[in-house]
Amino acid sequence: MRVLLSGGGTGGHVYPAIAIANKIKEENPDAEILFVGTEKGIESEIVPKYGYEIKTVTVQGFRRKIDLENVKRVFRLFKGLEQSRKIIKKFKPDIVIGTGGYVSGPVLFNASLQKVPTIVHEQNSFPGVTNKILSKVVTKVLTTFEDSHQRFPKESIDKLVFTGNPVRKEILTTKKHIARRKLGINEDKKMILCYGGSGGSKKINDAMKFVIKNLYKEDVAFIIATGKPYYEEFLESIKELDLKPYQKVLPYLDDMANALGASDLVIGGAGATSISEITALEKPSIIIPKAYTAENHQEYNAKSVESKGAGVCILEKDLTGEKLNEVLFKILGDNEKLLEMSEKSKEIGNPKSINYIYDEILKVYNDNKKKSKSKENHKEAEEHILTNNIGETVPQKVIGIKKR
Repeated sequence: MRVLLSGGGTGGHVYPAIAIANKIKEENPDAEILFVGTEKGIESEIVPKYGYEIKTVTVQGFRRKIDLENVKRVFRLFKGLEQSRKIIKKFKPDIVIGTGGYVSGPVLFNASLQKVPTIVHEQNSFPGVTNKILSKVVTKVLTTFEDSHQRFPKESIDKLVFTGNPVRKEILTTKKHIARRKLGINEDKKMILCYGGSGGSKKINDAMKFVIKNLYKEDVAFIIATGKPYYEEFLESIKELDLKPYQKVLPYLDDMANALGASDLVIGGAGATSISEITALEKPSIIIPKAYTAENHQEYNAKSVESKGAGVCILEKDLTGEKLNEVLFKILGDNEKLLEMSEKSKEIGNPKSINYIYDEILKVYNDNKKKSKSKENHKEAEEHILTNNIGETVPQKVIGIKKR
């Protein structure tokens, strides 16, 4: 099986692709897998760490105004389309899977033009513009939220399959006591994990500058991933604190599995992948959706978690250090509340989603193999009939000639 995967821009698009690739390799050790991303996207760093080859193409999303930069991006799109075409032609994939981000557009579009079976996976409740367009040409669309089905074009309805969002195996299999041992955190300590997505969140960081001083004072264990652009400035703001070995501020979180597994409470954004990972491990959460996301999908994701009692949603416009501190310590100081929220989180979690996704990939792959075999058999039958009728093999060039 030769599989081409495309997704990038954020960890929310890359990690589902990694989870899918890992599952395919687990079930098919001989499978050949190639990723397609962008050179500047986070995928160019993450994918090689998991041992997969990645090819890069040139593509960027369009801005919401007409200007010279948008004209340049049109030319980059055409360049990306040509680059994608060449990659597909050379690799000759049996199936192409896109997990979102602008790079998925030219890759899946070219694959569909070349009659290669294609699958797109949509992580959010509100499908992105790229995936809405792709849904008209791909073979199948896999979704994370059932309510997203009503937001796809009508002509795509028969292609939609609800599977949930895939979570990496290393996260699903992590154990709290083992994770704490690796991180040097005692079992009796409360532990907070805070991150604002792969690129960080200035709003969350600014609020955490107030909260961290109280976490330090109460000797609470924590890991805070600020995002690389905000790391130095964050450290400067807390330089007076003598942090313990179990109180860490990092620019980026490489070991999400152990950090998430060791935590009692998670503070983070409302990306679909983050929520899937948090709920798969049954963690209570304080969810802070980013404002101005496409279709405001993060707020809908966060409100869904809150409505089920698994977390508390704080909108960016309402976020202050004092507000976050109040909510955090209210939850952290109530063991019964933590347990109740954990149970509700468990109800939301969908740890088997990767199995459902793999089943759908197999269906598309096997259906295409059957069609290819049927075409081969049909061609052989035609040649056999012609040979028997004429008494010798008929040259290929005369097949299909119509009488005048």
